[in-house]
Amino acid sequence: MSKFLYVTDQDEYTDHSFIGPLFQKYLNRHFEINTIFFSKFKNEIELKDDGRIIIPERSSANLLEELTNKGINVSDYAFVVVRNNTTLLKDILKKKNKYNYKVGFRLSFPKRIAKLQTDEANHKKTLFDVINNKIQTYSEVSLINECDIFLPTSFQMKNDYFKDVKVRTFVIPSAIDPDILHDNIQHEGKEKRFFYAGTLDKLREFETVLEAFSTIDNDKYKLMISTKDPEYLDDMLSLYPNLRTNIEICDAKNREDLLKLIALCDVGLSILPDIALFNSSTPIKVLDYYSSAVPCIMSKNENNTSIFEDNSSAWFSDFSKDAIKEKLEYIISLSKDDIAQVGVNGQKRLLDVRNYERIAADLAHQLNIL
Repeated sequence: MSKFLYVTDQDEYTDHSFIGPLFQKYLNRHFEINTIFFSKFKNEIELKDDGRIIIPERSSANLLEELTNKGINVSDYAFVVVRNNTTLLKDILKKKNKYNYKVGFRLSFPKRIAKLQTDEANHKKTLFDVINNKIQTYSEVSLINECDIFLPTSFQMKNDYFKDVKVRTFVIPSAIDPDILHDNIQHEGKEKRFFYAGTLDKLREFETVLEAFSTIDNDKYKLMISTKDPEYLDDMLSLYPNLRTNIEICDAKNREDLLKLIALCDVGLSILPDIALFNSSTPIKVLDYYSSAVPCIMSKNENNTSIFEDNSSAWFSDFSKDAIKEKLEYIISLSKDDIAQVGVNGQKRLLDVRNYERIAADLAHQLNIL
């Protein structure tokens, strides 16, 4: 069995809900996998029984040498894939001929471009930022074109930000693990419970969603929110005092807490502004919702409509107060059984088309024909 090295950009204790199922579980059926994570606190490399390699962050600049010093023969790897970090990618490419491995680059999310757009929303973007982004993008495209395979989250992401990449491309979208599905625990309340999990900032314009809720002419709902931006949330909520009795602020400290909260809700929220950054992939939280068969109201964009069907496996809405309000009122009018069925339909659809087991098999095939 060929050996595969996946170099993440993640801390060893970060939630690995994507990396774990795809690379450490299902791809492990096709290759002997080692996955590198980094540590800010450890001084020595640690080799774990499950194939993980923990490397001190300070050693990342000499990654392959550090592995060699630990007794790992880098030449044994048929494939080395780097996640997001183009500095590491440059070094891996430089030593490609020395160790004779194939190189892949995994782009999970264009973080720099996201920061640039967030700065623009906060009126902090400068001309220097724009020019620097163009220079860095050109440099990144050049590096990716030296790889054997490019692994973005979607073709739209590639076309929007890296259209000049010419190497073989295989899309690895967010998906669900068919082995880990969670029960949808039906709460006993009569109200419809909506749940939002994730970042809150000016770019996401969550106040538009709050405005829609604030104009609903009944109180047969509860909006539950879990975010790592509580101060930002408090500032927003102060503008909608009529929502106070309908809102519950939750504190999910980890993924397990989050999944427990999701399972107690009726509908997940993933409505985002109509911009390329948000339209190019399916947010992880959508997969979290459907892993518990909790249906989702989401942005009406090409990516979502290619997977789900409106009013059958999800609900679509344009990003405006009136459109969101109309969809929310419709959902509130449904029975809990009707809502639950949409969740079941959506989960089945994802198992058919966004399934980590199937993606891993397809990726293995792509790698083996390089």
